[in-house]
Amino acid sequence: MIDIENLEDQKCQACEGLTLSLTTLEAQTLMPQIPGWTLNASGTEISRRFEFKNFYKVMMWVNAVAFMAQSEGHHPDILLGYNYCEVKFTTHALKGLSHNDFICAAKVNALGV
Repeated sequence: MIDIENLEDQKCQACEGLTLSLTTLEAQTLMPQIPGWTLNASGTEISRRFEFKNFYKVMMWVNAVAFMAQSEGHHPDILLGYNYCEVKFTTHALKGLSHNDFICAAKVNALGV
């Protein structure tokens, strides 16, 4: 059963303990909890683009994301430029999405821009 409440308050599980990725339907059920994020066509990745006023603000925000990710033990793929940052989550060990991806996406949203 998927826990869809309070993603931001939850803690990631160790990926070694996970055995199955979420189905596309399970992922779609969690999407309303992470406004602004998109689910890819294959249901294996979630992503969001964030916009900033300048490179300094991007880098400060990315450092906050990195701190959160390290604290959770679940790390995103990040692409950044002068005034933007794209964050993508997938659980590489499962070759798909896990609950961890949604927990971290909710925590990224809580950082604000």
